[in-house]
Amino acid sequence: MNVLVINCGSSSLKYQLIDSETEKVLAVGLCERIGIDGRLNHTPAGKEKVVINETMADHNDAIRMVLDALISKDHGVIQSLDEIDAIGHRVVHGGEKFASSVLINDEVIKAIEECNPLAPLHNPANLIGIAACQKIMPGVPNVAVFDTAFHQTMPKVAYMYGLPYECYEKYQVRRYGFHGTSHSFVSKQAYPLMDLDPENSKVIVCHLGNGASVSAVKNGKSIDTSMGLTPLEGLVMGTRSGDIDPAIVEYLANVYDCSLEEVMNKLNHESGVYGISGVSSDFRDLMNEADKGNERAKLAVDVFGYRVAKYIGSYAAAMNGVDGIVFTAGLGENNGPVRAYICSFLTFLGLELDEEKNQLRGEEMIISTADSKVKVAVIPTNEELAIARETLALV
Repeated sequence: MNVLVINCGSSSLKYQLIDSETEKVLAVGLCERIGIDGRLNHTPAGKEKVVINETMADHNDAIRMVLDALISKDHGVIQSLDEIDAIGHRVVHGGEKFASSVLINDEVIKAIEECNPLAPLHNPANLIGIAACQKIMPGVPNVAVFDTAFHQTMPKVAYMYGLPYECYEKYQVRRYGFHGTSHSFVSKQAYPLMDLDPENSKVIVCHLGNGASVSAVKNGKSIDTSMGLTPLEGLVMGTRSGDIDPAIVEYLANVYDCSLEEVMNKLNHESGVYGISGVSSDFRDLMNEADKGNERAKLAVDVFGYRVAKYIGSYAAAMNGVDGIVFTAGLGENNGPVRAYICSFLTFLGLELDEEKNQLRGEEMIISTADSKVKVAVIPTNEELAIARETLALV
């Protein structure tokens, strides 16, 4: 069975075609500048990337271009669209409505629409991709895989805010968490690698990239996570502030004499390690600058690592212990010095890093010593494969 995985943004569309039996990626690509001019980057397995510049007025055009590329005589990987058996869609926010992936029907679409206020930049784009696939490929089953679903097992004590209760009852203001597809995939990969029992284990997953989050996974279920109502809460990230005193919002509006919208833009797009360093949101740039003696770049990296360590410590307390800590996503998989800095705060847990293994990049491996009381691992995430697996399970 071939599963087409779709991840729609407001002006972009990422995709992979995966053979679900072998889990081989047949093709991968990205549609950019939808509604502007349009560019498709398409890479068939084992071949060079093909760039197609063609107008994409909307996501319907983008989906058509993707499908045309997949069946192209020159750079296609299947003979006809009949070889696409199902489509899995990344949907950012499922609110409290969805605790697992679902086959998409009219009722599901309506429920996703009702979550739009919780993710106004993402859910509408996700729905556009779903509608385009339904229109162009009628009869092919579509599955929604939610970023928030994995965290729906959090207990109320973990997801409630200290706000008037009606904020939760009337307006669904609570912690939801994100990166759930990654946290779910990585935690499941961790059990055999770390020789842990999924039903009797305490694992902390650190998804560290431009967007970053930490989760506490106890006995196979998420019981807490760092992102909240939106992806702004939690860790210091590439351009996001993470946790701040909420009174800062009013203070900044006053001192900058700006609107709430402008303050929120500052917190989402001008803050994080980019805001602290004044250099970049890319840790490769920050590490290079820090090596040259740039103190703000070094401070940004240290603030990031310190915040991650604090969350790991708090989740070890929330689970009354920890068996394994996993690093994943672009930074978590590839930056040994940042992993080492984070782990330097955790020796009280009996954690010992293998310095040589910690220098390796992008491989699934244990990077703690044999004597370490807490196992530490690097596990590359694969959200597209996770979506394909969820889709296969439903169809």
